[in-house]
Amino acid sequence: MTDDTVRRVLRLVGEGHLSPEEAGPILDALADRSPGPSGGSDPGASSPGADAPARALRIEVREAGRTVVNLRVPLALGRAAISRVPGISDLTSERIREAIAAGIKGAIVEVEDEGGGVRISIE
Repeated sequence: MTDDTVRRVLRLVGEGHLSPEEAGPILDALADRSPGPSGGSDPGASSPGADAPARALRIEVREAGRTVVNLRVPLALGRAAISRVPGISDLTSERIREAIAAGIKGAIVEVEDEGGGVRISIE
């Protein structure tokens, strides 16, 4: 994990764009991608292409324990369309755009609610 990436995430927390609870999993995911003590990445630690730039935005919606939406869109389209997803506030849309700009990969929004939920991730 680079110091620059950590600074970006901490800046988002400091500016109130991310809560500490939201930043924790992001920092954990970044730490899992960091090089091992030998200076190279651990071959068993991540899937191939883990260091490649993100290419897609995935939106998953579950109701009553079943998946009702599992949408994967190119990142450029996702960046433009995220503000048009019903139920996502302008603040959350901006947080997602900032995560994309920061190069963060992994889950960025997860909401669970009685057998359902929403997960937005960058892949």
